[in-house]
Amino acid sequence: MRKILIIEDDLSIAELQKDYLEINDFQVTICKDGIEGLNTLKSDNFDLLILDLMLPKMDGYSILRSIEKEKDIPVLLVSAKKEEIDKIKGLTLGADDYITKPFNPGELVARVKSHIANYERIKNKFNVNVKVNKIVIRGLEIFKDSRQVFINGTEVTLAQKEFDLLLYMARNPNKVFSREDLFEEIWGLDSMGDNATVTVHIRRVREKIEPSPSDPQYIETVWGAGYRLRI
Repeated sequence: MRKILIIEDDLSIAELQKDYLEINDFQVTICKDGIEGLNTLKSDNFDLLILDLMLPKMDGYSILRSIEKEKDIPVLLVSAKKEEIDKIKGLTLGADDYITKPFNPGELVARVKSHIANYERIKNKFNVNVKVNKIVIRGLEIFKDSRQVFINGTEVTLAQKEFDLLLYMARNPNKVFSREDLFEEIWGLDSMGDNATVTVHIRRVREKIEPSPSDPQYIETVWGAGYRLRI
């Protein structure tokens, strides 16, 4: 049974999420504040985190920063905040998706299922079908099994989807992918998602691997078409 952690201070919303998820055979744990949630997340293994942004004691942004280097699970943000900047900030800090209150519980369950299935598909695909553990492109080294990335010998830390995105493009060098192609391959949510997510993650990966993110040497923008990783 897949395990879901909900960090949400509004118990009526959390219980509604829990009810719908349990009907769909998920095991659900609820935490009411950020510190309790972070401690629970670190002490147990979960298949997905549903995270509110505005929480007592520790907000959702701080939790994302705290787990970036430690936990490799899908994160679905649920918040009343509607401003685009809040969505982008959450995605930039490593979240995988964003849903705004009030939401349709059926859509929430569908997104949870899609994220878990896609996460397992990507992980299995990269772990089973790739024969070479190490990919080297000039000063960039990618180790698929340990999920480590090095630039000129210095390790950089990538969030889950950032690593999946970089690894996928590195396995298909010089091929141009549209934002839609990358979103479908890495997120696997089709019409439920937002292709701007790809732009945010590309920018974040560039900030970590490029000597000059404004003049990228690895992930290039092909205007009107998409992105490619150049060898």
